[in-house]
Amino acid sequence: MGLVGAGFVGPHHIDAVRRLGFVDVVALAGSSDATARDKAQALDVPRSYGRYEALLEDPDVQVVHNATPNHLHYAVISAALARGKHVVSDKPLAMTAADARALVDQAHRAGVVHAVTFNYRGNPLVQEARRRIATGEIGPPHFLHGSYLQDWLIKDTDYSWRVEPEKGGASAAVADIGSHWCDLAEHVSGLRIVEVLGVMSTIVRHRRKPASSRQAFAESRRAELSGSPQGEVVDVKVEDLASVLLRFDNGAIGSVSVGQVCAGHKNDLLLEVCGRNGSIRWRQEQQNELWLGHRERANEILQKDPSLVGGDVRHYARLPGGHQEGWADAFANVIRDIYEVIASNQTAAERQQRRPPTFATFEDGYRAVRIVEAIVKSASTGTWTTV
Repeated sequence: MGLVGAGFVGPHHIDAVRRLGFVDVVALAGSSDATARDKAQALDVPRSYGRYEALLEDPDVQVVHNATPNHLHYAVISAALARGKHVVSDKPLAMTAADARALVDQAHRAGVVHAVTFNYRGNPLVQEARRRIATGEIGPPHFLHGSYLQDWLIKDTDYSWRVEPEKGGASAAVADIGSHWCDLAEHVSGLRIVEVLGVMSTIVRHRRKPASSRQAFAESRRAELSGSPQGEVVDVKVEDLASVLLRFDNGAIGSVSVGQVCAGHKNDLLLEVCGRNGSIRWRQEQQNELWLGHRERANEILQKDPSLVGGDVRHYARLPGGHQEGWADAFANVIRDIYEVIASNQTAAERQQRRPPTFATFEDGYRAVRIVEAIVKSASTGTWTTV
């Protein structure tokens, strides 16, 4: 495995891969020779490259993990596919749906394994919710609602490349975290979002851009403590708050609110699916609990416990009941499913038939970009927009 980009999430890719026990982390590429060398030393990676092209030429790298900023995704992924490497990429697959579609086509021509890390699929109780809905426990879903709220961009001294359209894309909050919610809603319910009506808002319209880059969730503490914030003041043109109405392919309706300026919410993803026979709710900040709603008997809280979930879900709960599992464990479940497919040497047709549920392909990544683009278009026109 070789990693391109070792910022906030890159080290988690390495950690998840090392848990597998049968994959060697052989190389890391950064934005310069010096930064790549420092990151490689810190993460105990034997080789470092200041250019991703050099990593792609390394014959020992069979799988490329892409954890770069959004604007680099297309170039890195396309170059990796051109060299016949398997690719595991963070979302978004690309900055535009057109580029994402091109990567889907290129991956098919290359015949390699291609995956996007929608990591919340890897939580055992997410898979249990999916199983219960698929077996008809709550009846056909008719209402899906929830939110994904954070507060790490609530101050004008909070800054990230994600608020720069040339690096992050035409959307910020919706593309960054709203795409996770939409993928999760479709994955858990088995439905597809077919129309959206969105409204977007930019609460913090001016931000102080620091002289040096920061990782996600990092704040300018020194500026805050000194009382004299430093940095160039820049206008922000992308949203940090949004609400979206949804229509699904079975006639169900829904809504989601997305924001990165909501105090007290650190990484607060919530999804509830309501059917005629019951409701199911999962919240990421309490991810070892699944709420089950009933009309004619008491509601339930299902604690994460491998002995209490379905047989096809049990292997995602790695620890016994009462032993809490978290974000990194769910991410490792996704990476494990991806690498078991890579190691199986299946044909493309076999991979499609036997793909594990947590495994999101480039097609899933393409769909997520299409949903985001539809929401952006809807917010600009004020009309319902087809996905």
